[in-house]
Amino acid sequence: MLDNIQIILVGITHPGNIGAAARAMKTMGLSHMRLVQPKHFPSAEATARATGADDILEQAQIFDTFEESLWDCQLIFGTSARSRRIAWPTLTPKACAEKALESTGKIAIVFGREQSGLTNQELDLCHFLVQISTNPSFSSLNVAAAVQILAYELLKTLENRDIATKENWELGSPLASAESVAQFYQHLEQTLIDIEFLDPKNPRQLMRHLHRLFNRVQLIETEVNILRGILTAASPR
Repeated sequence: MLDNIQIILVGITHPGNIGAAARAMKTMGLSHMRLVQPKHFPSAEATARATGADDILEQAQIFDTFEESLWDCQLIFGTSARSRRIAWPTLTPKACAEKALESTGKIAIVFGREQSGLTNQELDLCHFLVQISTNPSFSSLNVAAAVQILAYELLKTLENRDIATKENWELGSPLASAESVAQFYQHLEQTLIDIEFLDPKNPRQLMRHLHRLFNRVQLIETEVNILRGILTAASPR
């Protein structure tokens, strides 16, 4: 699922940063790099800093303009450390990873120049901005370090989804549908009223607390069936 993600570096002046970014990508399972107007590339220094990620450098695509680098991408995230006068949808690295992995199209995650980042015109071409939390008194972040953070969030999010899928498979039942859960809540509320645990005239937000409890668990269909069986057995006859 990471194969549709393009890491785009714009106007990088130091070839070592390109190599370090390639290394950061490879350690997290990313393989597609695009370079827009790199000052020095190919470069022996970039290869040295890549430390085994030479294949990413060899396959890197080079573009003359930022627009050309985006030509086949459907979803574009631009990293930026500064706020904008015109508000733009802004995500954390984690939220960026989650949204990226929800998409089936080609995705671009863009990183700007070492000194000035992306221009406003370049950011205008992005669907979302991504901001990495830093020390307010020292917010300067190396471009390769920024790539590493985003790449890590992508891999971690993918692994968490794989674990959740595996757990559901091992439990032998898919997650409960919204309809199934809604019917369970109706059943639960009526049972609590029947056993006089819940006063419908003075509910005191009991059901909201129970909703929060069970939503946090993410019930599977089998569990909903078990719970409704218990409710049926507990109802006054």
